[in-house]
Amino acid sequence: MADAQHILVMRFSAMGDVAMTVPVVKELLQQHPQLTITYVSRPAFAAFFDGIERLQYINADFKEEYKGIAGTYNLFKKLQSLANYAAVANLHNNLRTNIIQGLFKVSGVPGKKVDKGRTEKKLLIRFPNKVLQPLRPTVERYADVFRKLGLPLQLSHRLNKAFPTINTHSVIGYKQTTWIGISPFAQHKGKIYPLGRMEQVIQLLNRQPVKLFIFGGLSHEQAIAADWEQKYPTVTSVINRMSMAQELELIAQLDVMLGMDSAGMHLASLKGTPVVSVWGATHHFAGFLGYGQSADNIVADDIACRPCSVYGNKPCFRKDYACLYNIEPQTVVNRLLPYVNV
Repeated sequence: MADAQHILVMRFSAMGDVAMTVPVVKELLQQHPQLTITYVSRPAFAAFFDGIERLQYINADFKEEYKGIAGTYNLFKKLQSLANYAAVANLHNNLRTNIIQGLFKVSGVPGKKVDKGRTEKKLLIRFPNKVLQPLRPTVERYADVFRKLGLPLQLSHRLNKAFPTINTHSVIGYKQTTWIGISPFAQHKGKIYPLGRMEQVIQLLNRQPVKLFIFGGLSHEQAIAADWEQKYPTVTSVINRMSMAQELELIAQLDVMLGMDSAGMHLASLKGTPVVSVWGATHHFAGFLGYGQSADNIVADDIACRPCSVYGNKPCFRKDYACLYNIEPQTVVNRLLPYVNV
């Protein structure tokens, strides 16, 4: 496919997974100036791709317009009408993307799908006798799809600092000290540093010359962040106060982000912001460390049963989530202090 000009790229969820595709797509376009991409995903993720030249982003609303099997077929017909694609890059490999890839194959458009490495990951999380070794990074698995399509791709695995282009001063003010973002929430309990302990981290940071911004999205997360904002002068919650585009611009201005193995880490990578990441039931050996992030900034316990889950969605068989509770708040703060400008 060396002479290809236009490819269709699909990744529909989740937020962090979609964010991880962005640096891969950017470097692909940089290395192949003849290439154009149509990228299809959910409307909520469109801001991730703002400003990328030769990329058209297509919103796909799977709750309404493209719901179910009929909706999947309708999405295929819409995508088919937009361009004559040379190939399909399926970066999701789920039922919906596989159906669309199959329909394109029937119509004469070749495609490749991501290998998620499920067998290797099962060996990584089993206990006892787990095989604790680094697996192929997810971003390289995405890059492999393009390589299989005949598009050589060399990933830099470097953070590239972005500069803000949207005015966010009315919400967050002007930067006069160290700015630290805190993304303390995740979809699954096995990824969340206990919120009581996270508050202790905030208490300790509150003594430093810093400004802390709390990121999240759900209503109960907003309530927790509002409580912290009321208690601690250094804290500002931006939950449901900014658009996604504005949040990304704020992240670009941070000195460091404190996050879990979740979307906040990957959003920081999009803007070239370093992340101190706390890992519990999951492990960066599964390949989900943020693009360009340093393993030296990982805070984790070495309890023998960890990791017990690839995504943090399995209940703790010990019942106590020791992998998270064993991490002292001061340990987290100590990892952040080198980024504080005193």
